[in-house]
Amino acid sequence: MITIQNVKTILTAPDGANLVVVKVETSEPGLYGLGCATFTQRHLTVYSAIEDYLKPFLIGKDVHRIEDIWQSAMVSAYWRNGPVLNNAISGVDMALWDIKAKLANMPLYQLLGGKARDGASVYVHADGRDKYEVEENVSLLMEKGYRYIRAQLGVYGGQNHQMIKPENAQEGSYYNPKLYMRDTVELFDHLRSTLGYELELIHDVHERLTPTDAITFAKQLERYQLFFLEDALPPEQIEWFNMIRNQTVTPIAVGELFNNPNEWINLIKDRLIDYIRIHTSQIGGITPAKKLVSFCETFGVRTAWHGPKDVSPVGHAANLHLDISSHNFGIQEFSGFNEAIQEVFPGCPEVKNGYMYPNDKPGLGIDINEELAAKYECKEKLPSWMMARIPDGTAVRP
Repeated sequence: MITIQNVKTILTAPDGANLVVVKVETSEPGLYGLGCATFTQRHLTVYSAIEDYLKPFLIGKDVHRIEDIWQSAMVSAYWRNGPVLNNAISGVDMALWDIKAKLANMPLYQLLGGKARDGASVYVHADGRDKYEVEENVSLLMEKGYRYIRAQLGVYGGQNHQMIKPENAQEGSYYNPKLYMRDTVELFDHLRSTLGYELELIHDVHERLTPTDAITFAKQLERYQLFFLEDALPPEQIEWFNMIRNQTVTPIAVGELFNNPNEWINLIKDRLIDYIRIHTSQIGGITPAKKLVSFCETFGVRTAWHGPKDVSPVGHAANLHLDISSHNFGIQEFSGFNEAIQEVFPGCPEVKNGYMYPNDKPGLGIDINEELAAKYECKEKLPSWMMARIPDGTAVRP
């Protein structure tokens, strides 16, 4: 029997985002697995959950019993389905799948059913200070072979809006919802007029609108034939997706903030969304993700796993193995790997002509240089976009 001998939690930030990577070492010399446990804004809390609680719980357990370890770890604290514990368990879960595939001497996607496709289409991000700069940046990405592009005008909620704030207004990232809607509609009208309709365009609302405004916005964008409209509403308002579906045919994607199956079951079962955008480590790793894939397939919903910079390359690799092996794969978000990331994480997935490819190494196909990782320290600073406020100073959910 091969057992868990040690669990290491590695904190690093080669591209500025705090990353949490778990290394599970085994009783078999030289055999270990890696997993992503990244909760960027609370990385130290996840670190404690792993080191102080999961590590002593796991030492000595059989590495092959992934399902049993996942289920027992999830209830080991009694309280469950929160982002800290889910991410901590994800780090271990991905690492165990990495180990299992290494023992089988095959890439993980083979254990998940083999290839359903040879490469996964990705979408990337284009931003700009005005519609002309966005158009220029979209065009540059098209020249690189990208065919799916998320277009934003400034930061989430837009920018350059003149606002009259109340006296003693609190600090924050202020935006005007109505002006944001107007400017974004103008942006997509411009992009379609100049770049045509062969390009697949995406937009991320990032939960910046009220439910009724979100419905109006989705209807206004319908004429521009988006690939999907992302995160029109926060998880607390998911009942409103029924009204969005009844009012417009704009494809809808949501899910990066979900922790609990009860947040997505009805959305999928009632066919109220087109794409599920789960942050894989946020729900506990590969074990629940592969079950979610099968559930979505039953109801015609496709996957679009969350893939920003605050997913480690280990997490991106896990997403990719799911993408390659899932019949109902839709699209994969991709934010690029800088040189430092690629040095710290040898074996990062490659993107060519708009497709992401796994390598043929056993397991997830990715490693970590712990010595280099230690040079990039995590920092305690919340990004400004998280402190969103509307003109009167009211704090809103990002």
